[in-house]
Amino acid sequence: MFIEKMVCSRCGQTYDYAQNPLMCGKEDYGRLDIVYNYAKVSESFSRQQVSKRPPNGVWRYWELMPADRKFASPLLEGDTPLVKASRLGERLGFKHLFLKDETRNPTASFKDRAMSVGAAKAVEMGRREVVIASSGNAASSLAAYSASLGLRCHALVPEDVAIGKASQLILYGARVFRVRQVVEGRDPTVDLMLQAVKNLGWYPCPSFGPFNPYQVEGPKTIAYEIVEQMGWSVPDAVLIPTGSGCLATGIWKGLVDLLQLGLIDSYPKIIPVQPSGNQPLVRAVKNGKRFDEITAEKQPRSIASGLLDPFPWDGDAAMEAVRKTGGWAEAVEEEEIRDSVRKLAGLEGVFAEPSGAVGVAAAKKLLDQGLLDPSDHVVILVTGSGLKEPEKAAPATELPLINPEIGQLLRFL
Repeated sequence: MFIEKMVCSRCGQTYDYAQNPLMCGKEDYGRLDIVYNYAKVSESFSRQQVSKRPPNGVWRYWELMPADRKFASPLLEGDTPLVKASRLGERLGFKHLFLKDETRNPTASFKDRAMSVGAAKAVEMGRREVVIASSGNAASSLAAYSASLGLRCHALVPEDVAIGKASQLILYGARVFRVRQVVEGRDPTVDLMLQAVKNLGWYPCPSFGPFNPYQVEGPKTIAYEIVEQMGWSVPDAVLIPTGSGCLATGIWKGLVDLLQLGLIDSYPKIIPVQPSGNQPLVRAVKNGKRFDEITAEKQPRSIASGLLDPFPWDGDAAMEAVRKTGGWAEAVEEEEIRDSVRKLAGLEGVFAEPSGAVGVAAAKKLLDQGLLDPSDHVVILVTGSGLKEPEKAAPATELPLINPEIGQLLRFL
């Protein structure tokens, strides 16, 4: 392993990686950030060496992963395309617009990168019972990787979980529990997960850094891939759908890795995007607040159900990324999200769930505000497939029913 230590993002307490810590002993909800020995990593991690490696999921970058690749699932997440979105770019007003299409992952969302690492770490630690608090995508992903690796998955999901996500969970063999909202501004799935960890000894693997620091390392491979796919250069901006802040944290960690290794010499602007009905992180950025001043959204509401974490657990790193890259944060309205889903599908053939499409609306708003330029190289992360929640994206229309006669067909053309 190339890891030197782990450090709590809240209190600064240092931990020995060999002890496999999961949470800070001070129970301050700090994320145990992993510190790598970059000098040692650089011996085998160069542009030339990485470029020669075949696709192997997040494990293509094994030196910067916190688990041994021999414990990895064979599902092969990652290696998703960076699509040049010419038609969408023309519609929005960008000359160089790209989509990082994470719908191509095994369970159709970027969460597979996180759960690949989190599940492999569970196997490495000899754990067999895993538990997750999730709106659906991360739970579906952990269930798939658990099935692949022989783990028993317990999924705690909201009471209004999307049927597509619930179906995935059940078929992957997870034990699924819908958890009722009883306290305003608190995530009941997280509350119950922590009780289960304490009382039942289950291995926690949500896509929140404070409760599992290993899975955060998976999404940073998106940053590695973007840079490599752009010829080892960085775009001007990356727009990131944001709920808990874990994805933005992963992207930021990946960029820091690349800069420390001398593989890039600058950062793109990091731009977290949230729905207007749940924007505690965006509000904090725009109002110049510190992370410890953020309060949870009391009643999160949006069709972007994957972005409804009341509190941005990894918001500290996301805010650091915004600050150090000269980025920004933006919130988008419900109709803007619906329109983004339609534009992605109709102009680029990419079918995204509402949560995965928010970056499109934000890009247009930031261009209109002068915060992005038409000539900028802009990457929008499309984080999940529309097949997860088709009922939220499809227009309410009745399809014509006709006989197999050309005359009837022509009547509708």
